[in-house]
Amino acid sequence: MTDDETKAEIPQLLSPRLPVFLVDTNAELENFIEVLSKADVLAIDAERASGFRYGQKAYLIQVALEDAGIYLLDTVPNYDEILANNLRTQINSKTWIIHAASQDIPCLSEYGFHPVRILDTELAGRLLGYPKVSLGVLCEQLLGFSLAKEHSAVDWSERPLPQAWLNYAALDVDVLFELWSQVDLALGKANKKEIAEEEFEFLTKPLAKEPKIDRWRSVTGIHEIKDQRQLTIVRALWQAREELAREKDVSPGRLVPDQSLVAAVKASPRSKSELASLRSFSGRASRTYLDLWWAAYEKGNQTHDLAELRVKSTGIPNHRNWPSKSPEANIRLQWAKRLLKGLSEKLEIPVENLITPEIVRTICFSPEEFELNPSQYLKSRLVRNWQIDEVVPVLLEAVSKSDLPPAEETTV
Repeated sequence: MTDDETKAEIPQLLSPRLPVFLVDTNAELENFIEVLSKADVLAIDAERASGFRYGQKAYLIQVALEDAGIYLLDTVPNYDEILANNLRTQINSKTWIIHAASQDIPCLSEYGFHPVRILDTELAGRLLGYPKVSLGVLCEQLLGFSLAKEHSAVDWSERPLPQAWLNYAALDVDVLFELWSQVDLALGKANKKEIAEEEFEFLTKPLAKEPKIDRWRSVTGIHEIKDQRQLTIVRALWQAREELAREKDVSPGRLVPDQSLVAAVKASPRSKSELASLRSFSGRASRTYLDLWWAAYEKGNQTHDLAELRVKSTGIPNHRNWPSKSPEANIRLQWAKRLLKGLSEKLEIPVENLITPEIVRTICFSPEEFELNPSQYLKSRLVRNWQIDEVVPVLLEAVSKSDLPPAEETTV
């Protein structure tokens, strides 16, 4: 039997089993808060307009209450502030069942939503060693039905929202109570409940992320630019596009794609009309805001503040250069990869959920501080207690090695 035939036998959940309510007025919000006040646990999800709007704002927040219904909260209306505060109080006092919390918590926190406890079905699936942990796949494996995903990449900022989209959004939380029940049973059978609880608790702690420096360097195709002046022009065009995107609340790539910025710089136009004549300089705003692009181009072409061709690294050297430049560190890293792979297979937990690759590389490049107090070293880097118990013996063994392992290298 082929995979397609097997897939065809799996029934598809076409509509939510719980009643669905759209919340987009103060009266509906007040009713939602009243129902929510009677619950201890909720299932939650969020829909963004990635690729359409600037940023990662949630335009629809789905909340399912077991045996009560699914409430689709439209975030666009300006709700009464007292009601909005009451909603935050209620949401924040509940246990959340969520799939892939790390994806949705940032946009939910923009509305002041912060869980006291999380039950993450996607993370639990990883800890259980499931090869695929998307919501659809887990539903097929554990619940015996599939979910329609045809509206996963739509513009959720559109209003009014089509009924088919609302149906799709509701399905994502309709299944979460049932899915968590199955995942929780599996965690118990695998003796991984304590591990999962520690990971879930970690998700509730706000982590301050360092702002990404030189975000313009992530422009697709920028590696083709080898000249310092041209790189400076790319930076100026990116900055102009970023400001316009923020002002218009439009995804930057929808104004002018990355490849168009790079193509324009590589063509070296000598005038605004030459820039306008470039077929490679495309995008919905490439001609509408031609004055803006040309002003940015000239700014980049004239400034004395040239962009560095290479970013000066403040961390450890790139591990790909270790075999020739840091052979001892490379030996330690290859042993760490080998031993962590073995530990991963033994525990049936992916290596990346045991410890982050960057911490492993840092230890292997300069192990002295780690060897003095391994547990404290890892705790200071937010490694969880269960991870410390598992990886410390492996990493201590790795940093003690002086010869390369005979096995083929693995990826960390």
